Amino acid sequence: MTLPLDATRLAGRFESVFGAAPDGLWQAPGRVNLIGEHTDYNEGFVLPFAIDRTARVAVRLRPDSTIRLLSTFGNQGLTTADAGSLSRGTARGWTKYPLGVLWALQHRGLDVGGLDLLLDSDVPRGAGLSSSHAIECAVITAVNELAGAGLDAGDMVLATQRAENDFVGAPTGIMDQSASLRGAAGHALFLDCRDQAVRLVPFDAESAGLVTLVIDTRVSHSHAGGGYADRRASCELGAEVLGVRALRDVGLEDLDEAGGLLDPVTFRRVRHVVTENERVLQTVGALESTGPEAIGPLLDASHASMRDDFEISCPELDLAVETSRAAGAIGARMTGGGFGGSAIALTPAAAEQQVRAAVGRAFAEAGHTAPDIFSVRPAAGAMRLA
Repeated sequence: MTLPLDATRLAGRFESVFGAAPDGLWQAPGRVNLIGEHTDYNEGFVLPFAIDRTARVAVRLRPDSTIRLLSTFGNQGLTTADAGSLSRGTARGWTKYPLGVLWALQHRGLDVGGLDLLLDSDVPRGAGLSSSHAIECAVITAVNELAGAGLDAGDMVLATQRAENDFVGAPTGIMDQSASLRGAAGHALFLDCRDQAVRLVPFDAESAGLVTLVIDTRVSHSHAGGGYADRRASCELGAEVLGVRALRDVGLEDLDEAGGLLDPVTFRRVRHVVTENERVLQTVGALESTGPEAIGPLLDASHASMRDDFEISCPELDLAVETSRAAGAIGARMTGGGFGGSAIALTPAAAEQQVRAAVGRAFAEAGHTAPDIFSVRPAAGAMRLA
């Protein structure tokens, strides 16, 4: 079987660096969250989809405990670690993600030993498209197969979450890795973050005459930063005061009472999560009954809630959303953890170039860095390439 060109180059580069062919090549996609932001760690509902941009790894197991890591991007160079002494303090840059996966697997009782790994990725970093989870999911898919670990998708979701939470130090939920591991072409993934129940929901924008544009504002963000952790702490406080296990257990009908029990900031955080869960359910219903053309107002409402109640937007994201809508998009919202990253604009194909041009002009007039604008489609989840 002839390898895709990028896989061929990756395998060749691996052999030139490490002196032997890899045991195999694996890939895992980034994701766009169609709707359902900051609901995952509140045991709520999300609706992401895997995208046609991926992290790819070439991997070979070693007979010793040495780990050697190299990527095709950046200036970090070859990183060496010992499988027997992995710790958060010794990892830096992108290597935190594969090392975190190996560390998390060790804590599950699976000691893979040493390996050589070469990473390549076209998932934009810091853009809210889950580039870090794409790396983790590619690595765990490779290691699961090479070590014969027998982990199912749910096991791998929880292992990569532990890597993010306890090794990388980012208090994320399970949405991103679930989309990367369980995604399917032409579908979004309706995920219940309480029990990992999933259902594939048709999302074929192209057949509806629409295109999903990603507007990367070039404002970098990090889930390991304070803003994300502060929002999560507010949600936990809200759940504690309201006497529920998680904000998933608070309904729209409970918000009036919650307003009298919570301070104004915590109440706004809670209101976003509660209303966002409802918007996810409405979006799933609209996609299954009507199609993508029906969800524009829900995307708009989601962005307003993130901007005003959860306060995780920024001027560049707001400008991208407002300009896209004015130029013809049927709905737009920021996507990802916030404080930068990307917006998505569901746009009629006939208006795509108009939206792209309008956003570019608006950013230039505001003195912002030019955004990177590209389209994405729902793609398959993590897999072996060769």
